[in-house]
Parts: sequence; C-alpha cells; structure tokens
Amino acid sequence: MTGTTPRGANTEQEAARWVRGMFGKIAGHYDLLNHLLSFNLDRRWRARTVERVSEILERPDARALDLCCGTGDVLLAMERRKKCAALGSDFCHPMLVEARRKVRSPLVEADALMLPLADASLDLITIAFGFRNLAHYRRGLEELRRVLKPGGTLAILEFSQPSNRAFAAVYGWFSTRVLPWIGGVISGSREAYAYLPESIRKFPGAEDLASEMRAAGFERVEFERMTAGAVALHVGKKIIGRE
Repeated sequence: MTGTTPRGANTEQEAARWVRGMFGKIAGHYDLLNHLLSFNLDRRWRARTVERVSEILERPDARALDLCCGTGDVLLAMERRKKCAALGSDFCHPMLVEARRKVRSPLVEADALMLPLADASLDLITIAFGFRNLAHYRRGLEELRRVLKPGGTLAILEFSQPSNRAFAAVYGWFSTRVLPWIGGVISGSREAYAYLPESIRKFPGAEDLASEMRAAGFERVEFERMTAGAVALHVGKKIIGRE
C-alpha cells in the first residue's frame, strides 16, 4: 500500500494537488451524486459509522474529528447525537464551503498528512470515503495515530472489493460504465467520475487495510462489510500505554 495514483500524477505532491482540484470541481454536485449513484445507501453507511462510535460521541469530555469531511454528511449525523466537541477537516476549500451550509461544528482546512493538532489531542477520528484518496496511506495512519489519545478510536468507512462474484461483476460494470457517464453529465467532470471507480479498484481489500492499520500501530482492529462487501467499516484503537 502506498497512496492514491491519479493518472498523470508522478509524485505524492502531484497526486494530492490533482485530488484537491478534482474534488473542488465537483463539490457543488457531490451530495446529489453520492445519493443518486449509491441509491441512497451512502446515508445508511454513514449512519452505521456514527452508530458504531456513538458511545464516544455521547461523552461530554470527548474530542472528535471528522477527517476528509467533504460536504459534512458524517459531521451532520454526529451533530444530531453528539455531546462531545467535534470538528471537521478537509484540504479542499470548496468542499468546506458546501459543508458550512449544513453543519454548525468548526471546520478546518488542513491536509490529513499534516494535521495542525497536538499529539494525543483527540478521542475519536472518523474518515468516510476519503482515506483511499490520501497520497500516502501509511503516513496518513501514523499521523492519525499521533493525534489520538491513548485509548482513542479510528473509524475508516471506505469502499472495498465485493466478496460475491455475481455482485462484483454487476458492481464493476456499473462503476466503470454507468457511474462515469452519469457523474460526468451532472457534475460536468467525467474525469472525476472516471477517477473515483478507478481509485476504488486500486484500493486494497478489507483484510489488507486491517493489516496496514495494525502495521501502523493500531490494535483491536476490526472491520465489518456492508452491501455485499462493496463498503467496509474498519475500527481500531491506539492502546493505552503505547505511544
């Protein structure tokens, strides 16, 4: 595992710049296309993520970050049930502009590989459909572990590889043929919606991501598959007493 590899990007800096620009172009249509192209299942996936970490969100003394928050859907779901302090962060300014229309929580424009946060300052980090777009996965995990307190939790919701062959075939056809066409027509950027399924195809499976989390220092790593394995939710902890 290294990081995202958009076509034409030869360095990590070029990959990050490409991804930032791509999301900036589609920010205004992002919510509509997420719901449309997932048949509204994205709402359920995000709700499950928030439910899984709800015990932390309900602690008044906890501090939470929704990283790569995009237009703020996970943060909005957090606000409906959280008692803790939470903020959102993304490195794409147009996405944060869209998020501000929906959420009340503080928003920070920052790169996930270089967060402007102190060591051991957070109890929870969530990241939904943003991890696979990082320019370097291992460094991203190490940075997230750095800002988590001992005992803190990381929850990664990300696309994965369907485990059922028949579903995988249909999913592959839809993501490579239908998704780029519909996404391109609505957003005006076919390139973006060609990149997205390609990034999913290249991204490691659920078992590999779990192994990478463990290698980066997370423990008690678990994952659950959803929608026939098209999506996986990984949860890991920074163990108390292990810096």
